[in-house]
Amino acid sequence: MGALLSIGIRAMFANQAALQAVGQNIANANTPGYSRQSVVLTTPDGQFTGAGFFGKGVNVQTVERSHNEFLTRQAGATKSIASMDSTRMSQLSQLEKLFPPGETGLGAAAGQFLSAMVDVTSRPADPSARQVVMGRATELASRFSSAGQQLADLQSGVVSDLKANIDVVNQLSKQIAFANDQIARTNGTGHEPNDLLDQRDQLVSKLSEYIQVTTLAANDGTLGVFIGGGQRLVLGAQAQQLAVTPDPYDDRRAALSMVNSNGNLTLDESVLTGGSLTALLQYQNKDLQDARNLLGQMASALTARVNDQQALGLDLSNPPGKGVPIFGIGAARALPANTNARNPDGSFTAGVKISINNASQLQASAYKLEPDPSGAAGAYQLTRLSDGSKRTVFDGDSVDGFKIDFTSAAPGIGDSFILEPVAQAAIDMKRVLDSTSGIAAASPMTATTNIDNKGSTTVNSLYAVNGKLDVNQAPMTITFGDPDPTDAAKVQYTLTLADGSVLNGTWSAGQRIGNEPNAVPPIDLGFELSLNGVPRKNDTILLEKTKFPATNNGNAKAFLNIQGEKFVGQRLLPDGSLAVGSTINEAYAATMSEIGSRVQGATYLSSVSVAVAADAESTRAGQAGVNIDEEASRLMQFQQGYQAAAKVLQAAQSMFDELMRLTQR
Repeated sequence: MGALLSIGIRAMFANQAALQAVGQNIANANTPGYSRQSVVLTTPDGQFTGAGFFGKGVNVQTVERSHNEFLTRQAGATKSIASMDSTRMSQLSQLEKLFPPGETGLGAAAGQFLSAMVDVTSRPADPSARQVVMGRATELASRFSSAGQQLADLQSGVVSDLKANIDVVNQLSKQIAFANDQIARTNGTGHEPNDLLDQRDQLVSKLSEYIQVTTLAANDGTLGVFIGGGQRLVLGAQAQQLAVTPDPYDDRRAALSMVNSNGNLTLDESVLTGGSLTALLQYQNKDLQDARNLLGQMASALTARVNDQQALGLDLSNPPGKGVPIFGIGAARALPANTNARNPDGSFTAGVKISINNASQLQASAYKLEPDPSGAAGAYQLTRLSDGSKRTVFDGDSVDGFKIDFTSAAPGIGDSFILEPVAQAAIDMKRVLDSTSGIAAASPMTATTNIDNKGSTTVNSLYAVNGKLDVNQAPMTITFGDPDPTDAAKVQYTLTLADGSVLNGTWSAGQRIGNEPNAVPPIDLGFELSLNGVPRKNDTILLEKTKFPATNNGNAKAFLNIQGEKFVGQRLLPDGSLAVGSTINEAYAATMSEIGSRVQGATYLSSVSVAVAADAESTRAGQAGVNIDEEASRLMQFQQGYQAAAKVLQAAQSMFDELMRLTQR
């Protein structure tokens, strides 16, 4: 009789426990990170009697949660990648807005400035035409400077976002460590604290959105959390703190460091493979830097080309002089690592200075300078960071349009520098010419045809093309002769300088005289004379110093040619030849294309990784989550079981009462 009562009681308790677990599941059906719980029921060993083994009912062994470690890790890893891709896509979308197409773009502004010289060629002395040029120059410089400043603002925003994310990461790390401590306290009871485990898993999942982690379970139930190729973030009840520290070379940029008792340990970006923190660092160190260098390359090349042409002409000052610069840009800079050797006063022992010597060959890149690994005396390794190419350089060498000079002392072992020839060019770009009379529209030399010429030749333009023009060689006379015996389309000519020296050449329609690198021997007098019509034998052209700059438009015409010149990003090849660069419009279009392709790629990756993360979470939730329909059926199952167990008790009670009545007779 007692055995039947015991079985009934055990059955009622087991079904009640199961009903309680079902109720808990239903209550938390929509709770993020909750894992379905179920009661584990076991049958105790039977009691031996002469008639055999009789059962003792049922035992409630424990309450377990539906959990799959593999699916949980996969869901966290995919969520980390999705967060990284989404963050980068969002940041790149902001960057793309700085390079608009059409009339609001930098390419259009450069074209409008150069096209404004058309009116100056028509009216060289007209103040209103010159004022239009000044206005266009101001607008062009402002657009470059504004784009550079917006890039700087985006950089500041990245640092702010990094700091905000780090605060969240540190808080989550502390919470995981606290959960570890609570879980460890239950170790040895033989039962798992399901709700605490769910809470910890949810914290790890949330942490994965900011930085990808790996986890390792310990024997005491705690979970170790590691980042960056094995760096400890949480171990047991102890949590390490992360911090945003200044970049070793540029304090306006940020680095991610782990706080240690013996100093901060900077985490290498290459070992961080997921989460929004990784995306922000990659965006800062790659995308923003590339955009800054591309913008600076265009600003540097255009400024140098315009200022060089301006210097080859004559302005309207009294007396007329060479043109002074129209634009100014930010200087090239060399950034020492904060770990470089220092003097007792705190200043750096070694110094590096870079100066631009050919802006057309500047590349959209920064460079890293450090002692050559071979240890050769005076040799240093220069790495172009845009493509990773390396070369050995020495003090005073020129590379990619800039020169390297050591100041105070040469860098020593362990020293390194980041060289930025163009990164600051755009943000500090401005118009530095204040007076309209300073526009050097006139050519230093004027060409006139002889009134006795028989042919139809007229002068189209004459302007200086480089610093080799020597007006002291004027007056010069060009005399045309017979057709070239080897090519009837060409006419022979003789160019006589003021000192009586003579140069011979051939001319054909469209050919420019004075700057003929393909002639034999080459002719380079520093100017280009363009003619219309066809000369006849003995026709002459006189070249002399410009006497009236106010009526000369030669140099203004030279400005018009700049728009079609490929002077941006030229590259000196190993064989000594020069690779053709891009026009300013082509360079801007290429920049827009580069940023646009990155945005497109990031958008695609984000859509894919978000979908993968959603599938992984759906798979995890499909096993660990709560199904209301299933729980409802289980509720009915255990409710009926409880009622049946009550019937067992009722039957046992009736039998016991009947037995008591029999014993009272």
